[in-house]
Amino acid sequence: MRLFLLPISTRRSLIYCEKLHEKAPKDRSIIDKVTIKANETWAAWEKDTKAIWDWKKKVTYYGNHALKRIPYEEWGLKTLPALTAQRKKSIMEGKEKYEVMFPGMYLKQEKLPGILEKLAKERQLMHRSKLIWSVVIMPFTAPFMLIPVIPNLPFFYVLYRAYSHWKALTGSQHLEFLLKHNLPTPTPSWTLDEVYTAGLMYPTRALSRAAPRPTKEQAEGVARVVHQQTNNDTEDVMVLQRWNGKLIAEQFQLPDMEVEIERAVEQVEKSIKSKEELMEEKLELEKATGKGGERAKDVLPEHITEKIHEEAEHVAERAKKEAESGVNEAEKKIPPCPLSA
Repeated sequence: MRLFLLPISTRRSLIYCEKLHEKAPKDRSIIDKVTIKANETWAAWEKDTKAIWDWKKKVTYYGNHALKRIPYEEWGLKTLPALTAQRKKSIMEGKEKYEVMFPGMYLKQEKLPGILEKLAKERQLMHRSKLIWSVVIMPFTAPFMLIPVIPNLPFFYVLYRAYSHWKALTGSQHLEFLLKHNLPTPTPSWTLDEVYTAGLMYPTRALSRAAPRPTKEQAEGVARVVHQQTNNDTEDVMVLQRWNGKLIAEQFQLPDMEVEIERAVEQVEKSIKSKEELMEEKLELEKATGKGGERAKDVLPEHITEKIHEEAEHVAERAKKEAESGVNEAEKKIPPCPLSA
């Protein structure tokens, strides 16, 4: 099983566990079936335009905003599966293999045990306490069942939070058990180093994807500037861009990872510094591998930048045509004014 420890900033990291293979329908537990059904229902509500007062779309809109406020640490722990008796036995017998992948240039290997232990133990008490409170509150949401048409949303929200805290708690216990048995095995990843470096060198995903892969010297140079920006580890500095989550997810063919990274980056950005400070730091990093104060994008070959501009123009033109088409369709649907007859 692969775990990923992804530094969002120089002091905060996201843990992500690669999902196990999808179980066959007959092998799914009741919890698995309920979770899948709930996800399908939520997705259907997001697209439903026929509900009275459009309540389904409104519920999902405000619900998604509420979900964004759940700490990224909780989301990360929830990706770890529960520690079943069978899995525990396999770990103790040495049959289960675990590795934790991380960008060695931006996260020193000697810091891994401390970070993992903190992620495993720091939030257990809080998740256990909030799980109990969620269960206690559930009966008090029963009166909302009397509201016609709309389901008992307070009950389902409290139920979801109880489930979420339970998942995070079992995930943290799984991680703690692994650490007690000297697992997982640290595995520095040059692929992660490349993606992190490209994300810090270039201002957009398109440039990062089209540019040549960073060299080891460039990665070392960018990592050195990041360290300088921390003022001897006294300040927290962003090392991951929100748009870079998609590139990391693509490299490891883990599409679900993208959402987790974007959420974590957004939360950390809001908590550590102002937008202006983040932009200044990013600009300094983009100049780290340039010459004479140039940014990394300024020294790219012309055929690469031309290709990016052409693609951007094509996307803009397509969006314009779609917008015009939508306006024309809307005009066709407008009934003629009765006074014009």
